[in-house]
Amino acid sequence: METKVKVLNQLIKTIKEKKNYSSDLSYTAKLFSKGKVKIANKVGEEAIEVISAFLSQEKKDVAEETADLIFHLFVLLEYAGISPEEVWKVLQKRMKVRNTIQ
Repeated sequence: METKVKVLNQLIKTIKEKKNYSSDLSYTAKLFSKGKVKIANKVGEEAIEVISAFLSQEKKDVAEETADLIFHLFVLLEYAGISPEEVWKVLQKRMKVRNTIQ
């Protein structure tokens, strides 16, 4: 489990670092320079690709597209000034509520 958390933390750290790079040197920086609409469109595009892969492709393809979606979601969160910890807290709260109901 710890390795999974490390991967996500490294991804988040990399996005934070690369957002201020030259957009000629970094895809991440290019997304940030293009702004909110471009980032939102990429999240939507990647979500559609996950769905498409899920419906008609191999598990490997679903995993690849899901990785792209997760990356773009973290870019969106960084751009919006929302920390992943804020999302984790929402998830944790929802799980506690559901766990007490069941």
